[in-house]
Amino acid sequence: MHDYELTLTAFLERATDLYGHKEIVTKLPDGGTHRYTYADAHERIAQLAHALDDYGLDAGDRVAAIAANHYRHYELYFGPSCSGRSVHTVNHRLPDEHLVHIINEAEDRLVFVDPEFVGTVEGVADDLETVERYVILDDEVPDTSLEPAVDYESFIGDYSTEYDWPDLDEDTECGLCYTSGTTGLPKGVQYYHRKVYLHTMMHGHVDVFGVGEHDTVMPVVPMFHVNGWGFPYTATFFGSKLVLPGGHTDVESVADFIDEEDVTVATAVPTVWIDMESHLGDDPDGKLDTLDRVLTGGSSPPESLMRHYDEVYEAPINQGYGMTEASPHLVNTFVTTEAQSLPEETQYRLRMKAGIPAPGVQLRLRDEDGEPVPHDGEMRGEIHARAPWLIDEYYERPEANEESFSEDGWFETGDIGTIDEYGYLDVVDRLDDVIKSGGEWIPSIQLENELMGHDGVEEAVVISADHEKWQERPVAYVVREDEAVDEAALREHLLERFPKWWLPDLFVFVEEVPRTTTGKFDKKLLRDSFDDEYGTLPTEE
Repeated sequence: MHDYELTLTAFLERATDLYGHKEIVTKLPDGGTHRYTYADAHERIAQLAHALDDYGLDAGDRVAAIAANHYRHYELYFGPSCSGRSVHTVNHRLPDEHLVHIINEAEDRLVFVDPEFVGTVEGVADDLETVERYVILDDEVPDTSLEPAVDYESFIGDYSTEYDWPDLDEDTECGLCYTSGTTGLPKGVQYYHRKVYLHTMMHGHVDVFGVGEHDTVMPVVPMFHVNGWGFPYTATFFGSKLVLPGGHTDVESVADFIDEEDVTVATAVPTVWIDMESHLGDDPDGKLDTLDRVLTGGSSPPESLMRHYDEVYEAPINQGYGMTEASPHLVNTFVTTEAQSLPEETQYRLRMKAGIPAPGVQLRLRDEDGEPVPHDGEMRGEIHARAPWLIDEYYERPEANEESFSEDGWFETGDIGTIDEYGYLDVVDRLDDVIKSGGEWIPSIQLENELMGHDGVEEAVVISADHEKWQERPVAYVVREDEAVDEAALREHLLERFPKWWLPDLFVFVEEVPRTTTGKFDKKLLRDSFDDEYGTLPTEE
């Protein structure tokens, strides 16, 4: 057999040869639109590779990208990687000490940064030990203390638009991304050409997301967050039109851009789609007409939201389950032929679960003693996974490797779940978030989803609180759509599905729920805030 290395260079060549006319569209900071084709992008990526050569960047060196979703950031996905280097996508929302840690640990030599994030980098620049130059992702350098600094257009300059791409080993690192670090310092995850290639092919599978040439793909999820969930690569490989919203990620702008560019596939965390529902309501007046499917992850969307998108927009919500360590995809929802014969209510219950392992993914459940957990939909265990695109180890973190991999090589996700008789995985909690009350587990995610299923609730988060008698008890933070909704109404609503002892001991009504740097509900911050304000819950007399 005449084999070849599975590298990102093949993505560039395929997109240019077959779909060179297809567009990459970016919403610019001033509200204007930048358009060019895959062929145009390839030429500029070649110029970027020449610039990296001329600068003196060695094979294996890393550059950092601190940027929103736009065409220059897209070029950084390929220029360093296809020329034998690696791109470190940096979450600009991290605390300063985390930014310093990850850039120093990655030994980034160049930092490519959007003008809007220059101030963030200025605040940590004195502590960056390996950075030699800053490249501002614009056509001019703003007033800044960063030095030396050059604008991106001058950096790629008048270099040739053709490049002799090296023959890379498919096991060469092409990217580095750090976990969000909600508990301790972020951990580095290295991506390799072969793993990204296989992960991308999986995204086009009909039983996954079925992304194809006919689609227009819009990743709203930040491109610094697990490669935009891999969708910039997916669009490139399959020749889909790619739409990048830049910094315009408020729901009004997202809705308008979807309509302007006839987007068929859009990706974002559930909070975006919750806000979109609130913004457009039950009478969208023709909005989102082209949207064929909504892809979400990070947490499970409530059933009421899924029904709304089915009935109002005719754009079903398909959720995926994964993590930075998995590039990120492992599991996704779709209704199997077996499930299609079940009552509609049962089908919705299945769709609310994480779903079926993607082709190439293997899952198992283990209890606290490491013993197998039956797949009966009831018994819970920690989710273990393995896949061709899962990491083998964390970068420079041997202690984390010991904690995260089983003796037989499975990745221990830290998530608690069940697997039912149909093969659907239901992620019921994080090990860090699970509420253990009197020795019994209470799944916070199920309580959250049911609370958000109430017509008067916009958002809900359930955390664990210390309790004098039961060790831990649930507490719910609720954002109301209807101020008339009170604790009694929510208790009654929850009792329709759950035993009384599962119900939160306290309901705290708030104006908004804090989010993490990747848009998820920030339970750690809520727990800290609760401890400061309330302390330990007392035993009822």
